[in-house]
Amino acid sequence: MTQHIGIVACSAEGAALCYRTICLEGAERMGRHNHPEVSLHTHSLAQYMKFIEANDWAGVAELMMSSAEKLARAGADFLICPDNTIHQAFDLVEHRSPRPWLHIAREVAKEAKQRGHKRLAVLGTRYLMEGPVYPDALRAADLDYRIPGAKEREKINQIIFDELVHGEFLPRSLAYFREVIRALGDEGCDAVVLGCTEIPLLVTAETSPLPPLDSTRLLARAALRKAVEE
Repeated sequence: MTQHIGIVACSAEGAALCYRTICLEGAERMGRHNHPEVSLHTHSLAQYMKFIEANDWAGVAELMMSSAEKLARAGADFLICPDNTIHQAFDLVEHRSPRPWLHIAREVAKEAKQRGHKRLAVLGTRYLMEGPVYPDALRAADLDYRIPGAKEREKINQIIFDELVHGEFLPRSLAYFREVIRALGDEGCDAVVLGCTEIPLLVTAETSPLPPLDSTRLLARAALRKAVEE
């Protein structure tokens, strides 16, 4: 028996990559065409952005709770959210959730420690880079981090919301990400957190100047391990 994974989604491309990773890598563990049961629910990104832009994390939490309750009724045994930004509302959700959760930034921090990294570059939406999600998780794991400067944060945010969430992955945007990552490497970073779940669709291990910590796939793999092994 395996556990039923519930995906609390937010943006489509990141959620799809997470779902696809569970299904494809599930077959590597469980046999041809096999994977744990998976259910996914999402409110629209527009609904989430209304609250995020207003700095209303309680409103974000209510959307997450709504998805959690629907997934619990569908039979999910535990939940994951393949969206780094809305983990800022995680503490408002976890204690009253009908099912336990895995936390994306904690999974990234765990992997970084296992790989022996010391200082991480953190990329994501402006809200993620300027928010507490990764600082809290990385400090708890005794890891240092850096984020890009204000101008770079704004440009990365624009690329995410104008291109990546719409499935547009442009060479000029990859070049920009590479430039930012390289500069953070010059500041002593020894790996880069791809902390928007769409970024791994643009920046890969082959194209990144620093070893990438792919938050989307790391969360999916953690969920797969939990579903299969526990």
